[in-house]
Amino acid sequence: MKRSELKKMIKPIVKECVQETILNDGLLSNIVSEVAQGMGNQFLVENKEEVVPAMSNENSVRMETMENRKRAELKEYKQKLLDQIGNEAYGGIDLFEGTKPAAPEMSATQAAGPLGNKDPSDAGVDISGIMALGGKNWKALIG
Repeated sequence: MKRSELKKMIKPIVKECVQETILNDGLLSNIVSEVAQGMGNQFLVENKEEVVPAMSNENSVRMETMENRKRAELKEYKQKLLDQIGNEAYGGIDLFEGTKPAAPEMSATQAAGPLGNKDPSDAGVDISGIMALGGKNWKALIG
């Protein structure tokens, strides 16, 4: 009998014996308990990090604060210009009411880009809640 033939015959028998010894005779539970004792008081603590979308409440509040600050600065600047001209010069009419600053000029490469004709102050579409739409079923939705 060749060695490879003997190995083919003995391997399943040895595998079954080892499996029976580990599982049925309680050897596995002894191994686990000894390892746990050897680790001492080292406990594993799971720290779940909360996934925060890019436009979370904190970020949107921060952006809103920045926008309000910019609006206030612009209003102050317009008022300063009106004061320099003189409020009575045009019968007290606010010449700058409802105006926005002109967009800066773009180079040819910037104008040819995909957002070349869009207003830079346009916030776009808020997709912060898109993960909630799919929930935990993203794999099912994709596949």
